Amino acid sequence: MLHDRAENSVRFAQTQGASYCDLRSEVIEGQHLIVEKGHLEHMTTRRIQGVGVRVLCDGAWGFFSATDLTKLEQGITDAIKAARHNASKKKIKVKLADVLTVQKKISYPVKKEPTLDEMGKIAFECDKRIRNNRKISRDTVSISSISGTKYFVNSDGTKIEQTTSDVTIDLTATAHEAGMTQSISTTEGGRGGLEKITDDVNAYSVSEEIAYKVSTLLDAKAPKEEKATLVMNPDFVALLTHEILGHPSEADRVLGKEMAWAGGAWWTGMLGQKIGSENLSVIDDPTIHGSLGWYEYDDEGVKSQRKELVKEGILANHMHSRETASIFGVEPNASMRATSYSFMPLIRMACTCIEKGDWDPQEMIKDVRHGYLVSNMKVPSIDMKRHNWSISCQYANRIENGEIKEMLRDVIVVGVAPEFFRSIDACGKDFTVRPITNCGKGDPMQQMRMGNGGPSIRGIATIRST
Repeated sequence: MLHDRAENSVRFAQTQGASYCDLRSEVIEGQHLIVEKGHLEHMTTRRIQGVGVRVLCDGAWGFFSATDLTKLEQGITDAIKAARHNASKKKIKVKLADVLTVQKKISYPVKKEPTLDEMGKIAFECDKRIRNNRKISRDTVSISSISGTKYFVNSDGTKIEQTTSDVTIDLTATAHEAGMTQSISTTEGGRGGLEKITDDVNAYSVSEEIAYKVSTLLDAKAPKEEKATLVMNPDFVALLTHEILGHPSEADRVLGKEMAWAGGAWWTGMLGQKIGSENLSVIDDPTIHGSLGWYEYDDEGVKSQRKELVKEGILANHMHSRETASIFGVEPNASMRATSYSFMPLIRMACTCIEKGDWDPQEMIKDVRHGYLVSNMKVPSIDMKRHNWSISCQYANRIENGEIKEMLRDVIVVGVAPEFFRSIDACGKDFTVRPITNCGKGDPMQQMRMGNGGPSIRGIATIRST
């Protein structure tokens, strides 16, 4: 019945003058709990349901969302009026690239159904293992399960239903001793059920590891500032790729149409030009199974595909919507997604990664006479075009004559995008996809779950203390 209502609404929009219309009907259910220092601090369940409708009229967009379906036709009428008003002020009209129509129903696999009871057992066990380390002063274990069913229909004849489940766990350990406090945190999980944090990754082992690492950091020293050879582990590379290669690849940012939250692109107008060393190849791939960015169709009904953004140092492509694909004269590549029905879709990363190379990570380290091993993402800071950047890491180690030496704390890496990417001389075999749960883009802000990753890489940048 809901599907019939959606399809009728699209037809209604056409009778009111829309040249194109699409509708997303969504049901989203979530479970979330937090355990701190052996106590359940927070537990919630939620369910939201609604529809979002885009209309294209006279070359301009209108949008309407609602939870009350009795107001759907009035909302569509208002969206068309808004589109016509926008069109009267718009010099360049929106055109959409053609895509194939499809009718499909997809359900993504779940091996272990997430329940609050099982999530609680995992959280308390992780909490216990972190606190087994006597130097831990505080810990937080947060588990979330988000499932949803989305029905997409458009005036071209496409009808797609997709059912997903995402499970993630955030682990934070804080150690304190002799006036020194240090924290380490990590996020694990992906698209699927509880197996994403119990089988694919063992959250219990990760809990013990971060407790050990943070207690060791209490005795670590901060680095001196210097430009040096750095070997970056896949977790750190995931955030570097996300911020300095992923966001600038979004075509709306390349065109200067989405400037909120450092929304520029440092390589605007450089398609076909060299932007890094021949060791640098970058992809965005929504077909990687189990990643938080895994999907078969985006929110325009376009079939997902692996995209080559940078090929051996040459800027090859951007992430496109149907609209930006028309502007660039290329095929759409399934990059449009919205956080929920209540937002217009934006061009978003799915799973942006530096491609693996043929180096053993240990051999990469053995080749370094003096440098640093940089481990695990923390906080980024970037300029408006993502040209100048700094990213702090959770910890680092000095490398001397090919050997890993003492651990360092409070480390930040500073670089200039084209200079750093030209310096990459090795990529490892250890390709890893990491979950990103809180990528923000747009105004109003939309937070999105996705994957990012890559292998260990080696390049030259400045390291200093935060």
